[in-house]
Amino acid sequence: MIALDGVSKWYPTRHGRQYVLRDVTVHLPAGRHLALLGANGAGKTTLLRLIGGIDHPNAGTVRSTARISWPVGLTGGFQGSLTGHEGARFVCRINGVTERAAIREKLDFVADFADIGDYFDEPVKTYSSGMRARLGFALSMAFDFDYYLIDEVMAVGDQAFRGKCHDELAARRGRSTFIVASHNLNIVRQICEAGAVVRNGNVVLYNDIDEAVEAYQAA
Repeated sequence: MIALDGVSKWYPTRHGRQYVLRDVTVHLPAGRHLALLGANGAGKTTLLRLIGGIDHPNAGTVRSTARISWPVGLTGGFQGSLTGHEGARFVCRINGVTERAAIREKLDFVADFADIGDYFDEPVKTYSSGMRARLGFALSMAFDFDYYLIDEVMAVGDQAFRGKCHDELAARRGRSTFIVASHNLNIVRQICEAGAVVRNGNVVLYNDIDEAVEAYQAA
């Protein structure tokens, strides 16, 4: 269960508060892959961050009884002076993985999936944006969550790596629920069953993805 109760999110500007979400109350449908649809700047990524606990509302509450991922492929949280290996080990520990064998299994998975070679043992600040994206996606996939938050992750990396990402997500689709923010309507129609249109600070749910896409396109 994921529920937003009276959630508002704003950012201060010289003209006053700039609202992204305003007094939003929605209960996301359980067990249904959900697309977040909206124009650039409408608040899709902000909504993902609030659901994932990376950001917090200025008013209202976000409630959940599920294990929710951070946005898949997130790279902004890496500490640049740590190596990819050290950063992955830290994420293991904050996610409750403390046994040596279990940590080793996670680290091996991340190193193999990211496929950045010796750079895994170099500081993240030396990485290209593509290597950061590979590490971020691999780290997201190293843990099992009830919900995966996906923000345009299908654009990550080269064609071969994107194919690997698609295959990994497809393998998890049957046992986890996806919340996908994307402008690619073909992709969301393939992945999602329901939709939510984010517009003018509000979130409107649709139980059918085609209805959601139609409402989004009608704006």
